[in-house]
Amino acid sequence: MDSKELYAIYQQHPVITTDSRECPEGSIFIALKGESYDGNQFAAQALDKGCAVAVVSDEQVYNNYHGDKQMIFVPDTLQAFKDMAREHRRRFDIPVIGITGTNGKTTTKELVRAVLTERYDGMATEGNYNNDVGVPKTLFRLNVMDEIAVVEMGASHPGDIKTLAETAEPTCGLITNVGKAHLQGFGSLEGVISTKGELYDYLKTREDSVIFINADNEYLMGILPHEVKAEFYTQDENKADAQVYGQMIACDPFLRLRWREHDGDWHDVTTHLIGSYNLDNVLAAVTVGLHFEITPEQICHAIESYVPSNNRSQLTETPYNHLIVDAYNANPTSMAAALDNFCVMDVSPKMAILGEMRELGASSREEHERMVERLKGCPFDEVWLVGDEFKDIDCGDFRKFDDVEQVKAAIADCRPEGRYILIKGSNGNRLFQLPALL
Repeated sequence: MDSKELYAIYQQHPVITTDSRECPEGSIFIALKGESYDGNQFAAQALDKGCAVAVVSDEQVYNNYHGDKQMIFVPDTLQAFKDMAREHRRRFDIPVIGITGTNGKTTTKELVRAVLTERYDGMATEGNYNNDVGVPKTLFRLNVMDEIAVVEMGASHPGDIKTLAETAEPTCGLITNVGKAHLQGFGSLEGVISTKGELYDYLKTREDSVIFINADNEYLMGILPHEVKAEFYTQDENKADAQVYGQMIACDPFLRLRWREHDGDWHDVTTHLIGSYNLDNVLAAVTVGLHFEITPEQICHAIESYVPSNNRSQLTETPYNHLIVDAYNANPTSMAAALDNFCVMDVSPKMAILGEMRELGASSREEHERMVERLKGCPFDEVWLVGDEFKDIDCGDFRKFDDVEQVKAAIADCRPEGRYILIKGSNGNRLFQLPALL
């Protein structure tokens, strides 16, 4: 059964579930299969619980089913899911902006969404639905009211962005940056650059596509295709081709900046974002907004109104401390940016609780040693390091903890008070559990 035939079934039953515990009446169950789960084993149960159709990839499950509801066999349920999502996306002749990057893609996506919704009804990726299951789920949220869409795309292996771009079929593209992340899957920084560049490769196949690009990023400029129209943003006023120029005014602790269009007036903005590294994310959103004819006043309003969530550069004040929570993700590039920003913040006393960086493969030991050396040059009053990667590294006076449970015990024994505390680490460290205790 091809994608058009599957989509015709979706049009009769326009609700999809991939979770056999949630089976709305008349929905379609897609039996996805992963390393630790096999939805095929729950397909018959999903039909019994209310689904009208189950799509499976296990011939034995298909042959053994003798119920009165429809079970469909396909060789690859994930591919069928993506193909159906692509068919759904093609029903909407609207701009679709694909966003990827090593760091900042979720913040940039949220800023772009905020700016665009000043004028348009639109849809954007929710939460972390940015992988080969999340992107199809995002696309199925498109409806006739949407005038524009923003789709975030994540990657951990070569080819990931190619697949997601071919599913979402973006008309515009934005790569926030490239850096050292998921090196276990990519193999090298060059592998990261090549994979993120798959978004550019896809856009070359479309007529009238547009790339929004940071003209200061040598890696991205190095892979920019000449076939695609580009609109640039920069912090360097000497770059004459840029649509948007921006400068940081202060970061105390929130980022304040000024931006202007080419030959235009300056606009001052006070954000709710922590970190000077967010300047590029803001300029990206400004550039996208101007392309879609959002006024400067609307752009400034949207950016000033945006408040980050999901443990990304959040400033939280508790009865005891001021917390800078960035505990959703960590890699060498984002960790360095967070530490550098915290170093120059004019606050005191400073404390850092930092988790290990995951999925770095053979580079892990070297990158953690670099992180510790960087920390030794930072003016922090106290540093706590969490995770196995720090065990065999000379960390000087820094405290080491095996896991977040040991940190929680230390806080219960003697909670730090009256401090500015940076909390950052890979999501697997579960440091997001700490703000409630601090």
